[in-house]
Amino acid sequence: MSALLKIEGLCKVYDDDSREHAVIDDLNLEVAQGEFLCILGPSGCGKTTLLRCIAGFEHCKGKILVDGREITGPGTDRIMVFQDFNQLFPWLTVEKNIQFALKRQGIRDRARLEAITSDVLKKVKMDGHERDYPYQLSGGMKQRVAIARALALKPAIILMDEPFAALDAITRNTLQQEVLAISQQENCTFIFITHNIQEGIVLGTRLMLMQPGGKIAIDTKNPIARPVSPSSPGYGPLWDRLYAALYDTQHANNT
Repeated sequence: MSALLKIEGLCKVYDDDSREHAVIDDLNLEVAQGEFLCILGPSGCGKTTLLRCIAGFEHCKGKILVDGREITGPGTDRIMVFQDFNQLFPWLTVEKNIQFALKRQGIRDRARLEAITSDVLKKVKMDGHERDYPYQLSGGMKQRVAIARALALKPAIILMDEPFAALDAITRNTLQQEVLAISQQENCTFIFITHNIQEGIVLGTRLMLMQPGGKIAIDTKNPIARPVSPSSPGYGPLWDRLYAALYDTQHANNT
């Protein structure tokens, strides 16, 4: 598979009082079309910063290319789904939230807007909630709508920053399976941040573990056939490898 996303020499430095702090220092990465890349790592290692750079929200040094084109800012070819439940416009209904970005793209035909809205809401099992407002939805339902809004724009890459971290275990597992199904149906690449090793193994076709400074400690294909469960052959050794690397990174960072 050819690289859809190519990152060359990425550096991101933040000013911290009187000194500079390199969150990411000379990171190089390629992600192929259709991959589901799950990124693990301790807090502060640059995971979210990396996603924000890819989304075009951060000024950084180095090159980020999507489909051979260097990005210079946000674009609808890269859509981000955040952890925060309040990423929807509270004054708009579910359908109007989805259609807002579509209208900004120049889509004005009502029938087309309704068709796209209906299609993506079915994919996230939220059909029938078109007229609801965000305050009427649970956290899991809000995240489904956020995913639907992303799918409506047909991006090349969907960036997800711990979107299920604040959900209860049952809802989280359900949404994992739904996103997995969507990733297999859609012609889209996913880059997904998680602190949960099991979530990474269940979702990812590829697993990456980052260290402080944006260094890549592990970058491996997921060898386990889907659907993945703790009883799947190879699950235990892969979990142990990732846990050991994550523990060592956290321990080194705290000493």
